[in-house]
Amino acid sequence: MNHVLHGLAVNPSLPPELIDRLITIADPDLSSEFAARTDLTPTQLTTLAARGDEIAVQLAYGGRLTADHVDPAVQPYAALALLDEGAGRLEWTPFLATHPTTRVREKLAACPDLPPDVVRTLAADPDIQVVAELALWTTSDTAARLARHPHAEVRRAVATNESTPRAVLEMLISGKGLPSAQRCLVCDHEETPFVHESSCQRPECDLLAGASCDGSHESTVHEIQRMALLNPATPIDAAVRFADHSSMLLRSALAMRPDLPPSVGAHLAMDPVPGVRADLAENPAIDDALIRRLAADRGHDVRRRLAHNPNVPLDVLTELARATRIGSTLLPRIAAASPQETAQLAGSRDPAVRMLVAQRRDLSAAIRDALAADPDAKVAKSVAPHPGLSDALLRVMVARHGVQVVARVAANPGASPTLLAEATRHQPPVRKVFREVARHPCAPASALLACLTDRQARPLAAAHPNLPPAVIAELLTDNDDRVAEAAASNPSLAPTVMSVASLGFVP
Repeated sequence: MNHVLHGLAVNPSLPPELIDRLITIADPDLSSEFAARTDLTPTQLTTLAARGDEIAVQLAYGGRLTADHVDPAVQPYAALALLDEGAGRLEWTPFLATHPTTRVREKLAACPDLPPDVVRTLAADPDIQVVAELALWTTSDTAARLARHPHAEVRRAVATNESTPRAVLEMLISGKGLPSAQRCLVCDHEETPFVHESSCQRPECDLLAGASCDGSHESTVHEIQRMALLNPATPIDAAVRFADHSSMLLRSALAMRPDLPPSVGAHLAMDPVPGVRADLAENPAIDDALIRRLAADRGHDVRRRLAHNPNVPLDVLTELARATRIGSTLLPRIAAASPQETAQLAGSRDPAVRMLVAQRRDLSAAIRDALAADPDAKVAKSVAPHPGLSDALLRVMVARHGVQVVARVAANPGASPTLLAEATRHQPPVRKVFREVARHPCAPASALLACLTDRQARPLAAAHPNLPPAVIAELLTDNDDRVAEAAASNPSLAPTVMSVASLGFVP
């Protein structure tokens, strides 16, 4: 692999004549890089599309290949990509539905708006994975018919499909009203009873760990129930029957339902498995009383997940902030806080609470600046990347908190070139500073040269347009291929150097 050529392929400043030259010699990997460009001519697009189905698929999904340019007999996957995007021709579908390659038929089964005769052909396909794929995406009527399919894997896909009628989902989850399944993926290949061990070393085996069948297809039946529980179209009256099921996975699926009744939620709050209670805690459907009850739950991850519930009351959230490691993330309830609530949070005596609101990036100037001047380093660190902070305030933050905030200050979009250069000279040095500066659009050449001394920041700096052209050219021969490729992608690379490099040489 020529890393310099791959860098040139994505360089936005690459001259048109060099694009032509490189497309002519491009292998599939390099062709894929060119296919991602947005400045290609129709002739260049046609040349790339002819390189193979993989490149044509990429162009089709990118909206730069039309049905006029595709022959489904030659490039079936490109035709499928256009059909998937709604830009293909329905007259292709009968041919593709009987294609000798199973993968082609399987991908067709996932395409929207297929003609009825093609749907019938796919529903009768000899490969069960094709039928299952159809069941996963098809319309309500076809899903209802496929729910009676003798293979359990097809029924599992029907249980996942949100277009499946509610009455059919209720039958699938209860196992009543449908004829028993005759086969599953396990008994298709193994003598029953059989349990697939997680330590299976057979290279040809693609069964999931724990897959089992004793003639009742129990592991697939379990998956049918789980998929139906996760399907919002399944009637809640049928779902709540699983509140005491022996399977933790099924109880967890129930705990996540957006239509969970309060009484069932209260029951699941007493579940012996913390993972079930944690799934329940993040569910926006639970009421205030249950939220407060779960706030006292010390089970693994329960309170952290509760903090991510968009409906958690602010007084509960502030208590969670004191007792739980939430991390540096913007919580949904904080993002939705009103101006009055935001001001209240920002004025809290507890730095853990102020740190929560400091994660917002739409704060008023007064609140933003007050948090930037906060005496607690964690609060200042959280607000440091907020747009609009003045250079003076950013400098005060660094002077007050030093290594604890300097990297986040360097990530501020308004950080001046002078401040970024000073950050790279900070003592003691902070390695993350170099990566942040190397990403910053305002980084000056002097700071980028300093970033080249850091192994992780070096590729980022090599791609920065503010790096001097002579240095960029030198980096084309760097021992680190990532650096050489990044330098070749740099839009400030001199056109004459690009021309030489495009021939496979470097200056």
